Amino acid sequence: MTRILHLDSSARAGLSGTDPHGSHTRRLSARFVARWRESMPDATTVYRDLAAAPPAAVSGEWVRAAFTPPAERDASMRAVLASSDALIDELLAADIVVAGVPMYNFGPPASFKAYIDNVIRVGRTFGFDRNRAGDPYWPMLAGRGKRLVLLSSRGDYGYDTPRLAHRNHVEASVATAFAYMGIEDVHCVAIEYDEFGDARLDESIAAAERDVDRLVERLVAQVTRDAEAPTAQDIVDA
Repeated sequence: MTRILHLDSSARAGLSGTDPHGSHTRRLSARFVARWRESMPDATTVYRDLAAAPPAAVSGEWVRAAFTPPAERDASMRAVLASSDALIDELLAADIVVAGVPMYNFGPPASFKAYIDNVIRVGRTFGFDRNRAGDPYWPMLAGRGKRLVLLSSRGDYGYDTPRLAHRNHVEASVATAFAYMGIEDVHCVAIEYDEFGDARLDESIAAAERDVDRLVERLVAQVTRDAEAPTAQDIVDA
């Protein structure tokens, strides 16, 4: 059984092509989850609309609580971290994170940045020991087989080419943050030409939907192979 964490962060409600002024990224993320469930009906999904209910911004109290050893936190510290704990628990339980992240002013929406700030936390998703030989930091989610599917949209075009790649701070920043926690298997699909609203947008949407469908097929096949592969215990028992 696959566990999906479905995150949306577009300020636009609804789905493009279905609702007036709907979101392209919500359209892609909903399509991915729907296609996945068609192939794997036993998959479970936890959904968060980060735009409708944005995580709280990190505060000084949050930082103080996060860097206080758990055994030494008082009730107020635990309360400050309660929402972060809930978000991290969802991430820890997920096999696949499906994130709709539109480009706003060349980067992710503030709500998604707040999400990242809440889930990157010492002792829960990354470790730190100043006395550790070499790098004092290490990713605590590495080796757990987690995948990130990042579905974006852009008003202009060419953000994956030399034309505008230097202004694209969505995929790189999100992938960097997730890799810091140990999630390095990242798959990206994006819609472009939104501000033009002409045939090029229609073509980009159609291409992105085809890419989503192919990505689902590929990842389902990988998950199936992984599930069927013998474990070390199976080999020992044989």
